[in-house]
Amino acid sequence: MSRIGKKPIQVPAKVTVRYADRVLSVDGPLGKLQREIHPSVDLEVLENVMHVKPLTEDRQAVAFQGMTRALVANMVTGVSEGFKKVLQINGIGYRAELKTDVLTLHVGYSNPVDYPVPEGISLDVAKNNDITISGVDKQKVGQVAAEIRSVRPPEPYKGKGIKYADEHIIRKAGKAAK
Repeated sequence: MSRIGKKPIQVPAKVTVRYADRVLSVDGPLGKLQREIHPSVDLEVLENVMHVKPLTEDRQAVAFQGMTRALVANMVTGVSEGFKKVLQINGIGYRAELKTDVLTLHVGYSNPVDYPVPEGISLDVAKNNDITISGVDKQKVGQVAAEIRSVRPPEPYKGKGIKYADEHIIRKAGKAAK
């Protein structure tokens, strides 16, 4: 049995869960998420607790049990609390601007880079250097953060570029003077 998959999922009072025809729908104060459940596992929904059960005891079903439990727990957390990631821009002249639904990044290229904000994601730019990405879908928040970071990843000599707020850049020594 999967250790993660055996854990029950607590559903907060402000979240409603519906499971029918292998489709799980989770509503909460921050939004609504839907996901189709894999055929090798099944959900057992009680009042405020959910359990993920494998239909067979083979390795694949047990693996899907743990993965499904993690995905469902992230759905419940997303609609009740939400997810967020913070990016920092380091470098002289590097900055970000947010215009309605387009993030404009000035990160050392000859032209600014425009990034359209996807639906379901909210961006906030503070002090032109800190970008906060938030939303209810953990996968979408992480994907948007990775796409913005890939515009100018941090380089190892001066640390210039876009990095996660909790990321540590290992610096290399430059050329040593004789």
